[in-house]
Amino acid sequence: MAQVHPQNTERSISWFKRFQYDKEKDSPNDARNALLVIATLIAAVTFQAGVNPSGGLWQDDNVQEHHAAGRAIYASQKHPYYVFLMSNTLAFSASLLVITSLTYKFPFHFEIWVATASMMMLKKCSNKCQKDEEISGETGQSV
Repeated sequence: MAQVHPQNTERSISWFKRFQYDKEKDSPNDARNALLVIATLIAAVTFQAGVNPSGGLWQDDNVQEHHAAGRAIYASQKHPYYVFLMSNTLAFSASLLVITSLTYKFPFHFEIWVATASMMMLKKCSNKCQKDEEISGETGQSV
């Protein structure tokens, strides 16, 4: 078993502290800008993952294998796919909440809110379509 030297631990802690928020060196405006960048990246990644799910989509209809064209391949594993959808939706919603909170009373705040609401509706429609396809794929009926 490898031993951790105290010098290495101190070095890693000092390296980490260099990037932490410091009231004396950093302005609140810089912190807000950093949070906006991070929240925007999270929103972009989770939006893309929700609209274009991991593993891709089925390209053809196959009744014997119970899949339809356009359905997420990952959706055939029900529990992991459900966990993915819920986690992705939670991260997406939280990042949009941070973005709208940090841009409150900014110029064009209304436009930011409209764009955010549009993204939320599109993501919700994407998730609903995927769930509807799962239901129709199980029963063989259209929803």
